[in-house]
This record gives sequence, structure tokens and C-alpha cells, in this order.
Amino acid sequence: MAISSLRNFTVPLQGGQSAPTQGLLMPKLKYRFRATFLNFGVSTDQVELSKQVADISRPNVNFNPFTIDVYNSKVNLVGKPTWEAVTVNLRDDAGNNITKLVGEQIQKQFDFAEQASASSGIDYKFQLNFEMLDGGNGGYETRTIETWELYGCFLSQVNYGEMNYGTNEPAMVALTITFDNAVQTPSGIGVGTLVGRAIKGAITG
Repeated sequence: MAISSLRNFTVPLQGGQSAPTQGLLMPKLKYRFRATFLNFGVSTDQVELSKQVADISRPNVNFNPFTIDVYNSKVNLVGKPTWEAVTVNLRDDAGNNITKLVGEQIQKQFDFAEQASASSGIDYKFQLNFEMLDGGNGGYETRTIETWELYGCFLSQVNYGEMNYGTNEPAMVALTITFDNAVQTPSGIGVGTLVGRAIKGAITG
């Protein structure tokens, strides 16, 4: 089979919407990613968290639509957006780096020894950056394809998992992270892109 035939491995479009020689676009791959935690816990070795991430969920947003009833009809509008919590599963290491850092973050949010809570959100909130990578490593420079920056993060749930004689799996620590806002970088890509507020002459629903 001629290599040139690979250009046909895609969906044919009408009206010249795509170049006739363009094949299937390269997809982003789920296993090429990196998670970075900023201001998490107290210790400075926060890179250990990045090394032990097994999986992470991408952000989901809910616009909480509401309905306005008018005469014979209904009008649906978007409400205040809500970012749903993301989950991160960490492999628990034998050096206790993960349990130490997670424990420090929990203590920042609430001191279980003294039963004292943090005075304000700035005292315990952290930032989580989730990067999608191109597969480069070692002598080949890693290129970041996309970055999600999650702001105002805190741990809303921590699950230290279970131990089991009948498995050959690493012990895991599951984090549920609630956050205030998220944007995509570099600027101009996806969420956070400047599109302006389009207000027409007649403002209607």
C-alpha cells in the first residue's frame, strides 16, 4: 500500500473545509501528562507528588442552567458556573514522602491535634497545574501541549485506601480536590481565552 494513501485515513468533509491531503490529526494521549502541586503541604520536596501520580481527572464545569417562564414558552439561561472536584490517585511510597505531604496539607486545613481550623483560605489553598506532554524525555526536550491551571485548591476528601494480602498492587492515596477556578494555557487556547463580551443592540434572552 502506498504511503500516500494514509492521507485518506480520516473523515471526508464537504465544501473544502479541510485540506484534501490532510490525514487524521494526532490525538493527545492519556498517559502523557504531568501534575505539579504548588504551595501544597509544608515540605519543599513537593516534586515527590508529581513522581507518584498514577492518574488524574480533567476539570469539568457545570453552568447550572435555570429556566424563566414566559407566557406560552420557557427560556433557558446559563447560571453561575461551578467547577466540579477533580480526583488524583497517588502511589504511597516506602519513604513516606506522600503520606507526609498529604498529612501536612490536611493539617494546614485543620489541626487535628489541637482541633483548630485555619483562619482564612489563603492559609491552606494551593495551585495544581496539569500538563499534557508530547512524549519527549531524556535527551529529547519535553514539550507541553496544554496546561490546566487550577486555582484556590484544597483537599475536600482524602482516602488512604485499604491493605490486602491477596493483591500485588501498590498502596494508594486518593485525593479529591475542590477548587475555585481553572484556565487553560498557553494564552489563547481554550478556557481563559479573551473573546470579549458581545452585547448587541437589543438585549434579549
